[in-house]
Parts: sequence; structure tokens; C-alpha cells
Amino acid sequence: MLSPAVASQLAELVAQARADGLAVDGEGGLLQQLTKIVLESSLEGEMDAHLGYGRHDRAGMNSGNSRNGKRSKTVLTEAGPVQIEVPRDRDASFEPQIVRKRQRRLNGMDGIVLSLSAKGLTTGEISAHLAEVYGASVSKDTISAITDRVLEGMADWQSRPLDPVYPVVFIDAIRVKIRDGQVANRPIYLALGVTVNGERDILGLWAGEHGDGEGAKYWMRILTEIKNRGVADVLMLVCDGLKGLPDAVNAVWPATVVQTCIVHLIRASFRYASRTDWAQMAKGLKPVYTAPTEAAALDRFAEFSGTWEHKYPAIIRLWTDAWAEFVPFLAFDIEIRKVICTTNAIESINARLRRAVNARGHFPTEQAALKCLYMALMSLDPTGRGHAKWVVRWKAALNAFDIHFDGRLSAGRI
Repeated sequence: MLSPAVASQLAELVAQARADGLAVDGEGGLLQQLTKIVLESSLEGEMDAHLGYGRHDRAGMNSGNSRNGKRSKTVLTEAGPVQIEVPRDRDASFEPQIVRKRQRRLNGMDGIVLSLSAKGLTTGEISAHLAEVYGASVSKDTISAITDRVLEGMADWQSRPLDPVYPVVFIDAIRVKIRDGQVANRPIYLALGVTVNGERDILGLWAGEHGDGEGAKYWMRILTEIKNRGVADVLMLVCDGLKGLPDAVNAVWPATVVQTCIVHLIRASFRYASRTDWAQMAKGLKPVYTAPTEAAALDRFAEFSGTWEHKYPAIIRLWTDAWAEFVPFLAFDIEIRKVICTTNAIESINARLRRAVNARGHFPTEQAALKCLYMALMSLDPTGRGHAKWVVRWKAALNAFDIHFDGRLSAGRI
């Protein structure tokens, strides 16, 4: 709490600012002066607590330690650079906390740097932004050092314990340009779990190789890592036809159902077709993925094949190859189908990640790319307002899951 004298000083400053038309922000503005007063007052209070007596208090006579002047120091704050006077004691034992020794930035400024980095700005762009908005000169090396502090938190997050049961895990990839000798597109895989309470839980990020190099061995390592973090059961895993993933899932969680993303399957089909045929093809495919049973889906697919196989045999082969991972959701009721037939649950997250990635262009290293994506993930929905809608959307499906999977979901709630 500020002393009456300091509170009076602040009131006088505000009154003077009103009378003189002092600018609120900018060099020498009201915010900088207020920040200076508050910081110096807090430091004086820390010194009083350290010595055990206040300034000019006779109790300090012959106490063995006393004030020993002040030293000037400039700190970078959200109001801009502020020069403050830091009190000193004779035996140099005073360790201030509000502005620590050798500290040149208040924590709020670090938060600004991390927020800008999470939005995809480069160190040079952040440096220029701080100079333009706050009049502060912060080197690119300093900004890099600030963002590097998240690496320890990222490692802890990537290895944290997970829930024992997830009704659904979505796995999808975002393509990132990484310079490794030369700039190349690399996939970064994101796993999103839905908890037994319908909440979103991002399980981790993993870098893949250039091209389609991942296979069963790669996915075996990733899924085993997730299992070792406590995940004993996954009811269903939804993905976009990732090579080798179904075999690895069956080895790690034998009872897990692997479902391909229907939206991705349809988009892949359109890539083989002329745009003029898209509308008609979409109309022909809809009876296939909305069929009430697998037998009905096979009949509708036979009709679709009869119409298009002569013109687009690659599309028919695409669906035939994906059929085993396409049909599982046809055995479920409409509530489960709504949430598992697409990876839209993960697409909204990927959209935010793509904005951060596109702002950067490319990354010098794999670690730099992962760091940027991690910070973007941590900045998602900081208000929590989107959380309630997410949970409500999953309630009906979770009840249907519990019935269909014979209580395996209930076991995760115990």
C-alpha cells in the first residue's frame, strides 16, 4: 500500500497533468512519471523492511547498517524506459525484489515480447515494434533470450502426465518451412485429446521429416510416449490417412478404433477431379458417408463408382484404400458421427497456428518452429470464453460413447 505522502504526490501529478495538458503516454508522459513514483516508493518500502526502520528514524542509530545513497538505473516498462533511483545500504546486503539487481525489464515487458512472438513476429519485427510504440531499444539477442525462457516450460508441458482415458484423440499436421541446409516443408504433428468431461487437452507437438517419411516405427514412438505419460486407453483416434499410424495404434492400444477424417477424404477426392465436376461428385458422395449402415454405404459407393470410375479411377482407388478407416463411424449413432467424422475440432487450432507460421515465413531450426507453435498454443483463448461451448458440444456424444464402448469411458472418470 502506498504511503499518504506518495498518494498525495500521485494526486498532485495527476492534477498537474490535467492542468498542463500533459500527454498520458510517450516520453516524459504521465504514465512514465507515475511508474517512476510507484517503483521508487516500493523500493524505499523494501529498504525500510530490510533495515527494520524507516528513513530518519532514530531507531536506526548504531544499528550496524544504514542507507548509503542511491544509484540511477533505467528499466524498460510497459510505459517505456523509466529512470529510477534505487536505494543502497552500507553493507550491500539489500536485495530488492520489485526491481531486482541487474534487472533491466519489468515482467510485463517480457509478457509483451512473448505475446508478439506467439503471433509470429520475428525478433527484428518485435524490436522495431518496441522502439516504435514504447520508445525502447531492445536488441534482437535480448528478445531471443526472453523467448528462449519458454523452452523449459515447453519441455515440462510436452512430458506432463496425461489422463488415463480419452474418448477421442485427433491427430493432424501443419506444414512449416524450416531451413535445414535449404528451406523445406516439414510437418509438425499436433495431437488433441477430448477428456471424459468433454474438455480440450492438447497432448503435444512432434516434428516430422520432409515428405512422407513417417511410418509405423515413427508413430509407434509417438504413441508409446503418450501411453508412457499415463494414457491407458483411447476409444477412437481420428486422423487424415497418415501412413503407418493405424498399425502403430493397434500395437499400442489394441481396442482403439481408427477413423479417417471424412472432410479430408472428400477434399483429397476433389484434387483428382475437374472443378466443373465437384458439385456433382459431392452430391454422389454424400449418400456414401451418411448411409445408415456399412452395407448401405457399399451399395451407394458402387453407384458412385459406376458413374465416375471411367473418368476418375484414382478417386475410386482412394476411397477403396481408405475404406477400412472410413467405415467405423457408420456403426455409431448420429451424436457420435457429428464429432468424429471430421477433424474440425483440431482445424480451429491449426488455423491459429498457421497465422503464426505464415507471419514468420520460415524458421532457422526445428526448435525455433516448435517454440513458435508452442507459444501460439499457450495464447489460445486466454479468456476461457470458448471453453463452455466446447464442453456443451461434446456432452451428447460422450453419453453415446459410454454406451457404445461398454463403460470404458466411465472407467476413466473413476
